[in-house]
Amino acid sequence: MKRLLMIALVGSVVLTSCKTEKKDVKTSEKEVKVEYMSFGEAITNEEAISADEMRVKYENLKAGDTLNIKYASTINEVCKKKGCWMKLDLGEEKESMVRFKDYGFFMPLNADSKEVVVNGKAFVTEISVDELQHYAKDAGKSEEEIAQITEPKYTYAFEADGVLMKK
Repeated sequence: MKRLLMIALVGSVVLTSCKTEKKDVKTSEKEVKVEYMSFGEAITNEEAISADEMRVKYENLKAGDTLNIKYASTINEVCKKKGCWMKLDLGEEKESMVRFKDYGFFMPLNADSKEVVVNGKAFVTEISVDELQHYAKDAGKSEEEIAQITEPKYTYAFEADGVLMKK
């Protein structure tokens, strides 16, 4: 009986010690999966251009031009009331004002500094001198400051139909 217990014990030790799992670990080829939260229409991050590339595209647009495009950037600011707009960094102290198609979705109010991919229409809007002077007057600027406004201002605008935001 002792011999039978001894054989069983030795056998179980041999079997468990031989149960080694093969693990193929390739640390240099780790795949990093980025998770996104999706807003608006379903989009992917594939074929998105960089913020710097987008800035160059904006610089080549004229008022009235529209460009269907997808680009990646960082949020500088989000509307703190509803999340109904956001400003995206384009580099070189430029940014794009992003609104959402048909007011159909909003961004989280705490999304500042998050990385996003936006898909939609890029365009440039021109604010006339009269309108700029009117805004300056409404803001309480002096007559001297208002008189210094002599050129229209161009703004980079974007209507997004879909947004991905890194978690």
